[in-house]
Amino acid sequence: MNASDDTYRLLRETLRRFVENEVVPKAQAWEDQGHVPRDVLRKMGRLGFLGLRYPEKYGGGELDATATALLAEELGRSSFGGFAITVLVHTDMASPHLMNAGNPEQIERWMPGIVSGETITAVAVTEPDAGSDVKAIRTVARRDGGDWLLSGTKMFITNGALAELYFVAAKTDPAAGAKGISIFAVEKGAKGFTVGRKLDKMGWRSSDTTELVFDACRVPAANLLGEAGRGFYAIMKNFQNERIAIAAMAMGESARAIELTLEYVRTRKASGATLWDKQAIRQRLAMLAAKVEAGRQLVYHAASIDAQGRDCVKEVSMAKAYCGELVNEVMYDCLQFHGGVGYIRESAIERMYRDARVQSIGGGATEVMLEEVAKRL
Repeated sequence: MNASDDTYRLLRETLRRFVENEVVPKAQAWEDQGHVPRDVLRKMGRLGFLGLRYPEKYGGGELDATATALLAEELGRSSFGGFAITVLVHTDMASPHLMNAGNPEQIERWMPGIVSGETITAVAVTEPDAGSDVKAIRTVARRDGGDWLLSGTKMFITNGALAELYFVAAKTDPAAGAKGISIFAVEKGAKGFTVGRKLDKMGWRSSDTTELVFDACRVPAANLLGEAGRGFYAIMKNFQNERIAIAAMAMGESARAIELTLEYVRTRKASGATLWDKQAIRQRLAMLAAKVEAGRQLVYHAASIDAQGRDCVKEVSMAKAYCGELVNEVMYDCLQFHGGVGYIRESAIERMYRDARVQSIGGGATEVMLEEVAKRL
């Protein structure tokens, strides 16, 4: 579908109202407490926001990658990156593993709760010594009768404490390299599974991020997603969805930062005139606005290619690299134009500046994305 279709226009309007009424007035408290309340996620589930791309039979909207971009952009506009990433990990980074690789019994078991917001999900791939290089993970799973035993540690796991269901990558055949990686659905409370320490981050403060420890964690064989040894390919496939979300979120944040800065410079007086009267400032903001619009178009172009079922790796990698860098450029200048006010913790732009930094890292660092593009030039 085209992002201008009535379905998407109505979705954008509904999302924007929800963010303005239910998120912006309350989200600073979530920053202080370090997580997003469950009742907010359940409310989003009731409104249909958590299953935009899933089948209608589970309460989903049966939409395509354009919906991912739109959701991420509007959540980004909230100005609270921690809230946005909490939702997007659940909707577009973790739960797609169930829909894409799960068997009918697994999908029937967990998908209704995922769409309703009763069952929050997380994806556990990254480890202390393995980030973008998924093949380097060390977590292993060995068969023990009718179960698998998982052993290893995962790091930087968004929704680590909040989630009830985790999609965990482990090596079922360590000698087989990428072909030896599988994905397991692990439920909170599984024997041998511990949510480790909560990580104290620079930004995304309302997003809980933890380490996960698996000490011979016993997982039923029925919780293996898809075929053993196909996990690496599932992770690579879903990276495109994840990167569309992060890029679109960055453009929503950037657009909102420019709006806040315009409000400020049009009233802030300096040397007998407003900052807006300074040609250098207004032209710089004009150029940033142009770049953000270019980034938005690149994101939706990549999403449209994905929606057509075509290979979108080059375009998605371009969008992730460009938007991840651009959001940091925007926040730097917007904070600069706020002057000392922008350096104070109670300033929205200060929080947005901190939140933006990780977006050129998470989901695939800029350098990794550029290598993906270079391979395809």
